[in-house]
Formats: sequence, structure tokens, C-alpha cells
Amino acid sequence: MPQTYTTRTYDIIAFGDELPGILSLICAAREYYRRTNKYPRSLLMFKGDSRQGVGGHLVRGGLSYLDRSSIPLEIRRSHNLDSFGDAPAIYEEFLQRVGVVQVALDPTKASQVLREMLAEIRADILSNIEIESVIKQQNKIVGINLTKRETYLAKQFIDSTVNAELAQAAGVKKLKGFETFGLPDSELSVTLVFQTQGLSVQRLQYIEKLYLERFTNLNDIHAQQWLNQAAGNDPEIANFLREDLVDRNGNFKTMYVGKDYIDIRCKALSIAYHSFRGTPLILEKSGAILDNGNVAILSDDRLSWNAFLYDVNADQAEALARGKAKPTSQMLAEMDYVIQWFKAIGANTVTPASELYIRHVGNVTGVIDPLTGAEMLAGGVRQDEALGTFGYHFDIRGGIKGLGTRAERKRINNLLHLQQPLFNIGIQHALIRDISNLAVISPASGFEGYACSAGRIVEFNCGVGQGIGIAAAMALLSNTNLAEFSNQEMRNVLFQTGRIAKIYGQNYIAQAQELREFEYGIVA
Repeated sequence: MPQTYTTRTYDIIAFGDELPGILSLICAAREYYRRTNKYPRSLLMFKGDSRQGVGGHLVRGGLSYLDRSSIPLEIRRSHNLDSFGDAPAIYEEFLQRVGVVQVALDPTKASQVLREMLAEIRADILSNIEIESVIKQQNKIVGINLTKRETYLAKQFIDSTVNAELAQAAGVKKLKGFETFGLPDSELSVTLVFQTQGLSVQRLQYIEKLYLERFTNLNDIHAQQWLNQAAGNDPEIANFLREDLVDRNGNFKTMYVGKDYIDIRCKALSIAYHSFRGTPLILEKSGAILDNGNVAILSDDRLSWNAFLYDVNADQAEALARGKAKPTSQMLAEMDYVIQWFKAIGANTVTPASELYIRHVGNVTGVIDPLTGAEMLAGGVRQDEALGTFGYHFDIRGGIKGLGTRAERKRINNLLHLQQPLFNIGIQHALIRDISNLAVISPASGFEGYACSAGRIVEFNCGVGQGIGIAAAMALLSNTNLAEFSNQEMRNVLFQTGRIAKIYGQNYIAQAQELREFEYGIVA
């Protein structure tokens, strides 16, 4: 007998509960309400367990240290900007409601605020789902069939998953790993964020200084043995690690402590951990390393660590994303060593997040206008159509296997020292040409070359999502589709409603041309 499905109908479905997708759904509902005085029928559906929080890798993945827009001092002064520039209005509202001082996000509070914001637009939430199939008519998605024999219909769809899982199910082609560089098997590392309780900032500073003193003292035989072990008994690597403990003036590279965060500037703690673990501080050899930590200070003795990297290839990253970002048993076994070590240096408890932080899982093709790293260095979209501006370095944490070799072939020597882009935000790289009512707002958007390494950052995608949300509302009201709207139309709405951010993208002409030649040469 044919299976029967329970059918429910909505106006907008957001697939995946990553922050850019949720905020995009909220922007859509608010814009619809502004024009009609009623809310659209909205649904947020995702694979994770809502009982463990709503908010994707920032909440269940515990990523408390937010990567903020980075603006050169002279640009901040000339445009009268705060430290992190002029953030997208919806993102700024979220940060304020959660109570973020600078970068530290409390996952529990974030989930609570997102639930409140979704309740305000009367959105439904459905978690623990799996896609069975996607219903399409011509060039549009009509609905989603779930494995639990339920069908959800809608007019507009937003995919915020790191692997563009809805888009893939709808037949959108996605390139594996860094296939845009000709490296389909290479992928960025994944991280299991963890929280320590009982290890104060002051205690951590003391421990790091102690290790710095010992690792730089060539007469400290035991410390040098530990360092050599972390170097895999390679003298060149040992010298590199030792030299990296001090700056060019010979001063210790001690951690920088901000209002609500710590930047670990050297590998003293990493060396100490790997000497304890008995593995080299080399990701490809060990499969997992304690890297320089980005640490969010949630309270004086409650710290959240984005520091532990696992080496994965493209297929493994895709499998992890499809597996609800759950760490494997091998990953959890490796985390046990981290727990032991941090307890040994003073933590009372060490608690890993329930899900992994997965940085990147390939990129979709067939978008209206792909975005490259060179275009970012050239300032992004034109100023007269920009929705905001974002600055961030090309961050390939853990490295991209094979990229250095390809750079050498093209005689490009400064890939590690690329100019940081400061670029204007648009939405065309997120709109799917052949599925006109679908947007992908995530690291899997239509990025090419180096672009995903800066474009994967949450704050940037929230700026994109704000524009996509407005487009979704306009599409509903005009009975058209997302792909039919321009950057300029979204900018006009933001301007009319007093939400447009300052625009200050920079065109680094020479650097953009050099990167363009590298990216084009690889793709070609």
C-alpha cells in the first residue's frame, strides 16, 4: 500500500538552525508584517535536537567566541566606527539581547533569545528531522518530505546548513571540499569546543608564563625533552616552536586578555599538552591537535575553548554534517586526554559541546553571482547596492592540504600573508539560479577560491541573511521568487526603514589582481 503523508503548509521554511538562517527568517516575517500587519506562516526545521538548544553550532556546538568584523584603525577613524564596525542591524539586536560585551556568547542565553525572537514572529519549530525527498515543480521547491511521513509545503526556502543539505536534496550541485582550487578531498579541520570550570584567567596566565620560561630555557633538560616530543623529535620544528614563543623584540608572546575573551598568541600550552599526550603538534601526523585557543570568558572561572582541531577530509566532513554534527567515538576518546590535562592544570570540570563546530563542507554552484576571494579584496559589491561591510582575514584554520604545492607551481609566495579583505555585502552569491525560491546562507554558499575562508563567518552571513529575509517577504507579497530580487532593492528597504549600515569596503587593487590570477588559474 502507498504511504500516506501528513501535510502542513507554510509560507517560508528555514532549513537548519544556524544563526544566519534564523535571523533571515525573522527578518522575512518582520518585513512581511511591516507591509501587511500580519505575520507569514513560518517554520524552522533542523536535524539537531531542540532540547539541547536552538542556534546550531553557536549553541549546541558551544562556539562562544564570536569572530567579529575586523576594521583597520584608519578606516574606523575616518568613518567614526566602533571597534567592530557597523554590524548588520539584526545581528546587533541579537548581540544586545543576549548581552554580549565584545565577543563572548553564552550558548544557553543565546538559545533562549532565539526562541523568544522566533516566538515573536509566531514561527513553528521542528527538530530531529531527516529529509526523505524534495518536491519540485519546474524550477522551484514546493515541499519537503520527511522520513517520518510528513510533508511540509512552502513558497520560499532558506538553507543555512554548513553542507547545503536541503539544496543538495533539491538537486543543486555542490563541489566537494576545496574543489574550486582543484582539491576536492581537502577540507578545513573541525573542532569540538569545550568549557572549563574552575580554571581562572589568572591561573591560566600563571601556567602559560611558567611554560614559556621553561620552554625557552635551553638548560631546562626536562622542558626541552617535552618540546622535542611535541615537535615529533624534528630539530627544525623544535626550533620553530621555540622561536615562536617570543616576539621580534624577544618578549614572551603571552596571552592577550580582553573584556570577555582571551587570545592565546603562542603554543606554550599546546606544547605542554602534546608532550603529555605523546603526539606531535602536527595536525596531519597526529590527527588532532590543541591549537592556539580562542577563549571566551563566560565568567571569571568559566571559559569556553575553540582550540581542539580534528583533521578531516571532504567526505568525512560531509558525513559529520549529515550525522547531526555528532563527534565520533574516536573524537570523544581523544577529547578524554584534553579533559585529563586541563584538570591537571586546575580545571574542576571540562565539558565538551554536544555537537562539532564544522567550518566548511564544500560550496554550491549555479548561484546568480559567485563570490571570489579576489572580489572580496576588490571591495565586494558596489557601494550603491551594498547592504553593509565586513572585514575578516582569509582564515583557513588547520590548513588546506595541497594548496601550498599549487601556489608554488604558480610562483605565488605570499598566500600566508594575504591582505585582509574589507568588502561590501550583497545577496547574489546565496541565490540559486535554477531553483529560484531557494537561498543558501552558510559557508556552503556560492563562494569560489579563497572566498569561503572569510565568507563562512557568522556575522557576514547574518548580513546576507538580513537581505535574503527582506527578499523572501517581498517574494511572498508579489508572488515571485527570491532569485528575482537585486541587492539594490534590499538596500532600498534597509535605507527606508533606518537599518542600513555604513559602507566602507576597500579596493586593494594590486592584491586583488594577484589573487584573481591565482584563483582563476586554479579554476581554469
